[in-house]
Amino acid sequence: MVEMTDNAPSGKMAEEDAGEEHHHGVSFGDAFRVWLRVAALSFGGPAGQIAVMHRIIVDEKRWIGEHRFLHALNYCMLLPGPEAQQLAIYIGWLMHRTVGGLVAGLLFVLSGFLSILGLSYIYAAYGNVGIVAGLFFGLKAAVLAVVVQAVIRIGGRALKNRVMVGIAAAAFIAIFFLHVPFPLIVLAAGIAGFLGGRFGLAAFQTGGGHKAGSGPVLSDAESALGEGIPAHARPNLAWSLRISAVLLALWLAPLAVLYATFGADNVFTEIGLFFSKMAVVTFGGAYAVLAYVAQEAVQHFGWLKPGEMLDGLGMAETTPGPLIMVVQFVGFMGAYRDPGALNPMLAATLAAILTSWVTFVPCFLWIFLGAPFIEKLRGNIALAGAMSAITAAVVGVILNLAIWFALHTLFAEVATVQLGGLRLDIPVLQSAVPAAMALSAAAAIAIFRFKASVIATLLACAAAGMIWTLAVN
Repeated sequence: MVEMTDNAPSGKMAEEDAGEEHHHGVSFGDAFRVWLRVAALSFGGPAGQIAVMHRIIVDEKRWIGEHRFLHALNYCMLLPGPEAQQLAIYIGWLMHRTVGGLVAGLLFVLSGFLSILGLSYIYAAYGNVGIVAGLFFGLKAAVLAVVVQAVIRIGGRALKNRVMVGIAAAAFIAIFFLHVPFPLIVLAAGIAGFLGGRFGLAAFQTGGGHKAGSGPVLSDAESALGEGIPAHARPNLAWSLRISAVLLALWLAPLAVLYATFGADNVFTEIGLFFSKMAVVTFGGAYAVLAYVAQEAVQHFGWLKPGEMLDGLGMAETTPGPLIMVVQFVGFMGAYRDPGALNPMLAATLAAILTSWVTFVPCFLWIFLGAPFIEKLRGNIALAGAMSAITAAVVGVILNLAIWFALHTLFAEVATVQLGGLRLDIPVLQSAVPAAMALSAAAAIAIFRFKASVIATLLACAAAGMIWTLAVN
């Protein structure tokens, strides 16, 4: 077995640097408790999770400075997968080496995994029973308002000029009307942004789009870690390749075993391969790929019914952890409905574990492989330009998702119309669901007019959905 040793100098220099690596004075036990707290408060999607992390890590604990925090965030924004979890891995690794990154990343998703697993049990066992069906009906209607809020929030940060608006519009047209694969949209936007930043075009110098917060800015020099690069965080190709090989084996070995044992058509093999592919292309967070995941899960694999993706997203919105954890629910239901010789609940549990495994193990791979080299690139204009363009493209993709959700939430039937090379989803007006429209409107008013929190809005709509379902039944 390859030993996952940390990247650190050897000999006399190692002895000198050993003290420097821990000069920040933060013990591993203290860091463990802080990451538990971050995980428990990681509601509200990536924007909320990043804001919580910034408040605790930068403003309160003063572990790292503002510039370093944003530099790490910019790198994570360029990676596939949930940027908030990857940011936790990055900071944990900076503070306490490999084990720090592993602990920070695992804790960030553990509470959400257990919460969604419990809700999935309830959904599978009682999802069609009165009060439980009403709960998810209410969540589904409220989530629509949350997705619209995401479009407006991210758009307000990312679309700072006409070029960024144009990129967002082009991305929307490409995915909504032409059904261009999302990875190609991200690749095209990233290349355009990289070149724009490289040539110094002002339109691409808009930064990461995330507001780090108000108040005095903590400089890197004033932080516990300081402005230098810790010894273990210095580029070391041999270390990066060793640990990447271990993580790559942990990610792909289970898939190889499943394929060799059960074949390509087994539900576990399909789940493992499909969500491994998603782990590579999920740029821009969960919202950006949910429409594609829902389409494949419903139409191609038959794992879900059309409205169930929104139920799963409602679970992810009301529990801590990354929103991409909704895929855990998708894998759970897929194996529950096709358990083979296993008990359905056992099969579903194993599928939930498999889905989470292939979704989040790659996150550790991307950070440990690239972070030491990215630490050397703080302030790189070309990378900032690429990230800005990708964020703008994601706005267009999320708008597509919002429309898709609206069609399947507010109408019981949606027809597909083919117009030449275009394929459009058109709602059947007679199938409108007035109760869903009312709840979505109420959620939108609560969020946009009264600035209610997402969690409070979702819980209120869930309660209203249960009351309405009991009343009509």
